[in-house]
Amino acid sequence: MIDFTYYSPTEIIFGKDCHMQAGERLRAMGAQKILLHYGGASIKRSGLYDQITAGLRAAGVDFAELGGVQPNPRLGLVKEGIALCRKEGVDLVLAVGGGSVIDSAKAIALGTPFSGDVWDIFLGKAQPTGRLPVVTVLTIPAAGSESSPSAVITNEEGWLKRGLTHPLNRPVLSFLNPALCRTLPESQIRYGASDIMAHLMERYFTNTDHVDLSDRLLEGALRTMLIKLPAILKDKEDVDTWAEIMWTGMVAHNGILGMGREEDWASHGIEHELSALYDIAHGAGLSIVFPAWMKYVYKANVGRFVQFAVRVFDVSLPFADPEAIALEGIARLEAFYRSVGLPTRLADVGIDGARIPEMAEKAAFRGGWLGHFVSLTAADIAEIYRLAL
Repeated sequence: MIDFTYYSPTEIIFGKDCHMQAGERLRAMGAQKILLHYGGASIKRSGLYDQITAGLRAAGVDFAELGGVQPNPRLGLVKEGIALCRKEGVDLVLAVGGGSVIDSAKAIALGTPFSGDVWDIFLGKAQPTGRLPVVTVLTIPAAGSESSPSAVITNEEGWLKRGLTHPLNRPVLSFLNPALCRTLPESQIRYGASDIMAHLMERYFTNTDHVDLSDRLLEGALRTMLIKLPAILKDKEDVDTWAEIMWTGMVAHNGILGMGREEDWASHGIEHELSALYDIAHGAGLSIVFPAWMKYVYKANVGRFVQFAVRVFDVSLPFADPEAIALEGIARLEAFYRSVGLPTRLADVGIDGARIPEMAEKAAFRGGWLGHFVSLTAADIAEIYRLAL
């Protein structure tokens, strides 16, 4: 295990109707005027918008609002939000939605007090100088952005998708009401679960020794998703199952399961170029990329893949052939994805190999390599894309 410092200042309020407290809690935090940030019409159709705005008015909290967040949230809307916050004198951002809305809110919160171009922060050319507090009402368990220090934004100029991990990105307060998930379409349920599983596997595949506690926690969370995703696809009204998925999604990405171990994150970087160029759902891209990445790198640490296969997927092949066990674990992950309707090949989402060289070069933009389990060059990344065709 490696040395670490862990600090997570996000307060979580979890349970039935907890989001109804939002107005009162924001008033208690001293908020005078907030930005209410959300996606499309779904929060209005569900009645959530009316509940949130009524609570704000009852608590005497003034608000401006900005909707229109898309999956793979856009820099253009972030800049619109920054301008609006400055014009209206906003002192807090309330994000109501899933990871895209929350990531967009984080970027707005960082950009409002920043004197330069917020995109420079995401490119690593500048550091944040402060932020507005961010509060979230989560509606889609997936990205884990409700408690994580991470945010990902897409720049429409060049279709570059870049992430930023920084302590200032952590929300100060998040409301997690599992009942809000019951109206989600099946596609979002699948893609969200894929994102949760990817967050767990990015941490699981490590070369760090003596991390059995976090190994076991990650394995338990993965097995939970193997059980609960099919269950919720059969019965979207099951709030108890939603509660377990929502809590798993939060724990998967708040950092605690990665403490003391080197994390990988190559598959996320490879996927970001897919969703930037082709605008596919992040979770769909991850279920395509992760098995291909596994097939390319497993020989670098066969023992880690054997452990994954045995502990997560109950593979029981003879231990005299560890490579066969590792490959069976990968095959069972792919089979699980297909069983719940997730894509496992680029062809499944209508993508050919025409732009593989371009995506590979973009993915390796930081120092010419990507990942920690195995350091991948642009040539390696191109091969992974080809394995996913």
